[in-house]
Amino acid sequence: MAKVVTLGEIMLRLSTPGYQRIIQSDSFDINYGGGEANVAVSLANYGHDAYFVTKVPKNPIGDSAVATLRKYNVNCDFIARGGERLGIYFLETGASMRASNVIYDRSHSAISEADLSDFDFDRIFEGADWFHFTGITPALSEKGALLTEEACKVAKRKGLTVSVDLNYRKKLWSPEKAKKVMTNLMQYVDVCIGNEEDAEKVLGFKPGNTDVTSGELELAGFQDIFKQMVDKFGFKYVVSSLRESYSASDNGWSGCIYDGKTFYHSRKYNIRIVDRVGGGDAFAGGLICGLLEGKSMEDALEFAVAASALKHTIPGDLNLVSRAEVEALMAGDASGRVQR
Repeated sequence: MAKVVTLGEIMLRLSTPGYQRIIQSDSFDINYGGGEANVAVSLANYGHDAYFVTKVPKNPIGDSAVATLRKYNVNCDFIARGGERLGIYFLETGASMRASNVIYDRSHSAISEADLSDFDFDRIFEGADWFHFTGITPALSEKGALLTEEACKVAKRKGLTVSVDLNYRKKLWSPEKAKKVMTNLMQYVDVCIGNEEDAEKVLGFKPGNTDVTSGELELAGFQDIFKQMVDKFGFKYVVSSLRESYSASDNGWSGCIYDGKTFYHSRKYNIRIVDRVGGGDAFAGGLICGLLEGKSMEDALEFAVAASALKHTIPGDLNLVSRAEVEALMAGDASGRVQR
């Protein structure tokens, strides 16, 4: 199996039990997660040699975060230790017409203040096939942006395939700052992943009449901006998950991909959501898995969409589904019948 390296922040997630509001809850459920860490867990689940690179504090909270990754067979050999704290986010899970809400408490986290000297990327990328990052890490701080670019430079020099999930987070930076930083990083990218909001806020491409708040999708608009993105940045693939938000509880879920010649739209799943956090990361992990294994872009996309549809049924950030479960759903078994 392939060696894949991801770089980013892992956080402590504190979520209210069930669908409680923060104000009414007197306890929190604890999980760990973060965009790139979630991708690493997905790839490890599918049998790949997944490495996660970050910096966490040298204390029991940092130990617990690393132990969670190791539990799911993610290689943590290059995680640096030190810094002030582990980032935290609070999650209040929405239902029906009430949206979920995320509150960040991640300023001065260990990875946001990490130095280039904390990581030997030549060693980290030795024997690797793929490098994945997201737009979250460069949004954390100037140091995060410098760290991401250095990793991209070394990965390209060593001949790795580089993918990005644009992952715009309005609570971390403005569209203007995101465009400036991320446009520069696109020179290193082979596979660009993002949804309609990411494409607009991060790179300035708006897909036709699509409105993320209404759930209306216009596929012709996606095809048009995908072509513009390939023409501008030279991506090998441009990919997007497609979420039709009927409510916080029920979504339509599919994806599309473009390779400069062919535009393909996947099967759509109607999903009842248990936890949508990490759905996009599960999509990215499934796509990387499919492309690494030589699947056609159509089959890689179908694997990614099925994998991420299943993630929406699992509490927590991590997509803890097997390859067999993904393939069963792809084959048409969406019955949810008890397996015994």
